[in-house]
Amino acid sequence: MSRTLFVTTALPYANGSFHIGHIMEYIQADIWVRSMRMAGHTVHFVGADDAHGAPIMLKAEKEGISPQELVARYAAERPRYLDGFHIRFDHWHSTDSAENVALSQDIYRALQAANLIETRAIEQFYDPVKGMFLADRYIKGECPKCHAKDQYGDSCEVCGAVYAPTDLINPYSALTGATPVLKSSEHFFFKLSDPRCVEFLQHWTTGVNAAGNKHLQPEVQAKTREWLGGDDGQAKLGDWDISRDAPYFGIEIPDAPGKYFYVWLDAPVGYLASLKSYCAKQGLDFDALLDPQGSTEQVHFIGKDIIYFHALFWPAMLKFAGRKTPDALNVHGFITVSGEKMSKSRGTGISPLRYLDIGMNAEWLRYYIAAKLNARVEDIDFNPDDFVARVNSDLVGKYVNIASRAANFITKHFDGALAYEGDTAALSAEFAARAESIRAAFEAREYNRAIREIMAYADGINQAFDTAQPWVLAKGIGAADAAQKARLQDICSRSLAGFKALSVMLAPVLPALANRVARELFGAAQPFTWADAAALPERVAPFKHLMQRVDPALLDQLFEPPAQPVPAAALPGGEAVADTITIDDFAKIDLRIAKIVDCQHVEGSTKLLQLTLDVGEGRHRNVFSGIKSAYRPEDLVGKLTVMVANLAPRKMKFGVSEGMVLAASHADEGVDAGIYVLEPWPGAQPGMRVR
Repeated sequence: MSRTLFVTTALPYANGSFHIGHIMEYIQADIWVRSMRMAGHTVHFVGADDAHGAPIMLKAEKEGISPQELVARYAAERPRYLDGFHIRFDHWHSTDSAENVALSQDIYRALQAANLIETRAIEQFYDPVKGMFLADRYIKGECPKCHAKDQYGDSCEVCGAVYAPTDLINPYSALTGATPVLKSSEHFFFKLSDPRCVEFLQHWTTGVNAAGNKHLQPEVQAKTREWLGGDDGQAKLGDWDISRDAPYFGIEIPDAPGKYFYVWLDAPVGYLASLKSYCAKQGLDFDALLDPQGSTEQVHFIGKDIIYFHALFWPAMLKFAGRKTPDALNVHGFITVSGEKMSKSRGTGISPLRYLDIGMNAEWLRYYIAAKLNARVEDIDFNPDDFVARVNSDLVGKYVNIASRAANFITKHFDGALAYEGDTAALSAEFAARAESIRAAFEAREYNRAIREIMAYADGINQAFDTAQPWVLAKGIGAADAAQKARLQDICSRSLAGFKALSVMLAPVLPALANRVARELFGAAQPFTWADAAALPERVAPFKHLMQRVDPALLDQLFEPPAQPVPAAALPGGEAVADTITIDDFAKIDLRIAKIVDCQHVEGSTKLLQLTLDVGEGRHRNVFSGIKSAYRPEDLVGKLTVMVANLAPRKMKFGVSEGMVLAASHADEGVDAGIYVLEPWPGAQPGMRVR
């Protein structure tokens, strides 16, 4: 029976280019969509840019452009990625669209009418310089547990502690460096803890859809049980803060000036908005298509990092807004390289555009990813050696090899005509059964099982071909050798019929290659459907080269090289620039404005002055500095300078030095150019951090 499906992938955040994780997810969804269409089902496959939120607003502001211009810049890149990897969305839209504004506000009003929205005053950090409330990612300070510096407002990257931003010691705004202040603001909450929501989610997360399949994979369902209280029925759900204060790039909350929807409310609504835009272009009835009582199946492909939003917030929002709820969440893991998380600094990152630009075949990657994916929430690994071996052995050595060998005999001896001896009905039935098994595996998202079965069948076809030894049969056959000639034509025809069936099975994974096979070898006017596997071909055109092997040297070019240090250049004074460091290295150095409140000669030293510094700590620091040859103590008192405030105290014979004052000089001590203590511009205050 024909089905109607509405399929989406997670919306990419529109402040950067696609990465390999995006491409993996899109390939997974595209294979599934193509397979379902080959079975005769109607599929509406849409995507969109996730275009709202503070990060996009701030990045655009930093670049001196509007958020819309930033989003448009990345949106312009999308076709090159999608077309390059044969990913065919029916429509691509944006959450910054009229459709998304209307749908988001309609859903909000429906939730409000259901008494599932409430307002509360909350206190959070506010940047008085930027004039905006700060999300956790924009607040940094000292970890309250291990006292590591420059940790984010929600967790410590050093000790792993989780805390509230207000727990940070000496917090500061990551945007301006200003000390944030606590400020109260009215926020809007979706009452996810409401018993109605909890009851619905406990039912939905364990339920099945119209096709008889569970909404969630076992691993995902187990995770939702943790949030929903498991068997004790005590839900651990908190209400969801769905509002943000201006300035914010997003959708305004109706009747609430200066309030905007948090991006995670309107982002999934973007699925609906993209479909609505597509329906308008195609003349389809959007409301009828997504009628809660209708037969359309709503399927989302997402990564494991956004389960919470899609398995709890999203279905509850839709349910209590009177809209259709999802029929399935298809969750996948991450992609690693040789067992490690991808890293540009280590040269293990894979750029999708680099993959295409160096001439690697997009269908190699589609095949390799398919060979790794299954229906579980597992990470998949890209191993360069395994990649080369699989593509060269499976696709070229097994699959393409069948056509290249058999077609040449048919072209040379039979002018392209195929003929079969024995029971062709049994052969056709065998192909149909094989194709149905593969189709079912794709629908169940057991792609690796499908690939294994396909290649095992290819092995069988090659083995039968080799056993028959057509090259022996072809030797010396003439007009009188009818039986021998018939056997040669039969084995080659059966091999090519098998190759055609294999091409049908691989069509969701290798759409461009399968279309070439259908058109160029077998003269088909349309792309393959699953039913074509059972139809035995009658003619074959002369074989044309279909796919080349992977040159292992391409893999050396594929990986992004580690960041190279800037070549050391000799500067005036003869000192080369030091080795490159990362921003994280620099962030470890705590540079502070200090006021020199006193300065004295150090008895017994020809180089040192003893400085008494005010660094805004409520106490003074003692620092010894080798600047005696350039300064008189009385000339320094009252001046501002810059010091390294987090340098470990150093015990000297003259006393303990509690930091280091910064000064410039030539590396060559023989150069008589002096020493220059750094002096900030007027207006700087003791304790201010230098960034």
